[in-house]
Amino acid sequence: MSRKNFFSVLSQEIDRIDKAKTSKRFEKIIATFTKEKSPKAIIGGKKYQVFNSNDYLGLRHSLSLKKAEHQASEIFGTGPGAVRFISGSLKVHRDLEKTLALFHKKDDAMVFSSSFAANLAVLFCLIAGQNKDSLIDSNVIVISDALNHRSIIDGIRVANLPKEQRAVFRHMDPSHLKTILETNKKIYKRALVVTDGVFSMLGEYQKLKEIRVIIDKFDKEYENGVLLVVDDAHGVGIAGKTGRGVEEVEGVKADVLVGTFGKAFGADGGYVVANQMIIDYLRESAATYIYSNSIPPGTAGAAFKAIELLDKPSGKKLLKNSKENVVYFKGQMKTAGYLFAADSSHPIQPVLIGDPVKTSALVGKLFKKNIIVTNISYPVVPKGRDEIRVQISAVHTKKDIDQLVKAFEEEKVFVITTSS
Repeated sequence: MSRKNFFSVLSQEIDRIDKAKTSKRFEKIIATFTKEKSPKAIIGGKKYQVFNSNDYLGLRHSLSLKKAEHQASEIFGTGPGAVRFISGSLKVHRDLEKTLALFHKKDDAMVFSSSFAANLAVLFCLIAGQNKDSLIDSNVIVISDALNHRSIIDGIRVANLPKEQRAVFRHMDPSHLKTILETNKKIYKRALVVTDGVFSMLGEYQKLKEIRVIIDKFDKEYENGVLLVVDDAHGVGIAGKTGRGVEEVEGVKADVLVGTFGKAFGADGGYVVANQMIIDYLRESAATYIYSNSIPPGTAGAAFKAIELLDKPSGKKLLKNSKENVVYFKGQMKTAGYLFAADSSHPIQPVLIGDPVKTSALVGKLFKKNIIVTNISYPVVPKGRDEIRVQISAVHTKKDIDQLVKAFEEEKVFVITTSS
């Protein structure tokens, strides 16, 4: 009897995952990209259209971002060299944080190695004190949207709250949130409401305006108030007239906003923006910030350039192109007879198929036509709501989109026949 027994269990678990057809380890390795306006991925020597990337504005291939990345690396080196509170806090990091604060009209910002790390830190720190001497108690009810991202779920889990202090409100149902706040207002000193800004499977925008009204109403009902935390990873840089995200779309502010550079901004890493008090507290308490290196200086330089670019004519043109491409794709797909799992104006476009086997098979057939998309099935989405998640980029051409729609049309047998 030895660790071989555990390895046997691991082998069985991998077999279980494979049989469930939820494997993720068989990754498509991209060797390089073409140099055209709408870059294509080279896989196994063949050229592929990428329609499953979070690079909504096409900025990861931007020459200005590459130049900014190179310049920052030349000045500060290839890595930060240490964690922030030792000697890893570089001017390029702080310049980026100041720019983020201005961009989102918040007091201050913090840069993390990823938005996943940011969510873990924000939620754990706002739920509970981080050491035995902390004045932050856990007399809190945490209320989370039913379809929140895994990073939010894990951030709540690591706080290790009793089950009764963890509530879930029905997806995009502010009235249910209101009921939970009402039920718990005399039980807990404070409440923490946390939600995605844009939901990654369907491209839906959270009803943030309605939620903000409810939270403001209940703020005085809790001794230490109610805070709204929004993870807007899929919103920042792409959603809204100027790319400010779901806050701009809904016309209201979160108390704490988590964002990423790894999607619309074309770089990598995550961040948090909030009032000065919260940021100061997080710098003293957030383990994934204090004990982990920040993003490389080159990455910070590229992210800074991306934010700067968004307010320039070239950035505004990309935002305009994105919106036009989404409208064009939706129109062409509807003409072809396809339905969508949600009516989204976001670059995430969920094409409804309705059967897991057919959805997976269609993705495989599209790949053979040199098109990369992603299939989403139960338990990520409800049974019978299997979808192909298409992600439209601002740099996709009409020709690219026409080729994608044509490929779908050729496999029309897979279209679900019931209304969405």
